[in-house]
Amino acid sequence: MDLYSVMCVSDRIRALEWFEVFFGRPADEIVGEEHLWRVGENAWVVVDDRAVRAERVGGAMITLGVDHLDDVLARLAAHGINHDPVETYSNGVRHVVVLDPDGNSLSLAEAPTG
Repeated sequence: MDLYSVMCVSDRIRALEWFEVFFGRPADEIVGEEHLWRVGENAWVVVDDRAVRAERVGGAMITLGVDHLDDVLARLAAHGINHDPVETYSNGVRHVVVLDPDGNSLSLAEAPTG
């Protein structure tokens, strides 16, 4: 099974600049007007600004599992991307919400080591 999570955005150029910083690289694929970042073996984050998606701009919520959360957050901060405070859940998972320029929520979660 494959997963395509669509981030509906209002301004493709602004969004692509932001997502390139967020993922640390340009899109892995461009299909028509959609820009796709591979985030797992069969999982993709898709940026789409087509008018047909206008009603959904800013409404996406996803969580991405990451290693070295502090390093990721430092890289984002160096590019002016802010985030909510980092929370640590009772099971040791560290979680933080990052919003793209349209308000789409891309949470980052780091499992405890060991």
